[in-house]
Amino acid sequence: MQTQPTLEHMTVWGLVTDASLVVQAVMVCLVLASLISWYLIIHRGAVLRRSERHAKDYLKRFRTDDIAALYREGASSQSFSDAGLQRIFLAGYQTFSGFQASAGSNPEAVIDGVERSLHVAIAEEEERLEKGLPFLATVGSVSPYIGLFGTVWGIMNSFLGLSQVQQATLSTVAPGIAEALIATAIGLFAAIPAVMAYNRFSARTQTLISRYYAFGNELQGRLHRRLHVATPNVAAAA
Repeated sequence: MQTQPTLEHMTVWGLVTDASLVVQAVMVCLVLASLISWYLIIHRGAVLRRSERHAKDYLKRFRTDDIAALYREGASSQSFSDAGLQRIFLAGYQTFSGFQASAGSNPEAVIDGVERSLHVAIAEEEERLEKGLPFLATVGSVSPYIGLFGTVWGIMNSFLGLSQVQQATLSTVAPGIAEALIATAIGLFAAIPAVMAYNRFSARTQTLISRYYAFGNELQGRLHRRLHVATPNVAAAA
């Protein structure tokens, strides 16, 4: 039977080291999940900040600069990993240029092709923005139950140990229950930041995706006007 620490010498680290192997395994899993969650929280937070800042700056340029010059500049330079709006623009304008290059293209077919390419590009950006969020959701929803499992197991072992003593006192019951409750505490420590970060990042991601769709509609409108301005000129020349 594993010796229990007395009430006078109980510490958190002592309770952890004296816990059963199952409870210790639960604690290790929860600590690892918490560390990975914090890494994702810091990393995804930085990614979203850069993406939001780039979207704001690039939208200003899109509304003021000539889109043909903007496309040539973007096509000749390497885009950053967080330049989602630029990649969406390049995908849409590249499709537009390809359809325009083919003789006798139907304007509606051109716009339809641009719309399809924009949907694909936005879907790719959505997948990139949501990377890591399922793990945070999993940690937030599962960690309390894993901690509760460790607590139940530890309390069960504590009461089983009481059957081997003739007189149960607070000093014999408290250490086993305390070490079991640490598993629940670690589970909550892992779950609460993960849930808060998931909710916050999901809201920011959806806002950014909505901005991408609005940008795609705005780009379609400008290309549609550009296409219909060019079509009468071609007809008049013929």
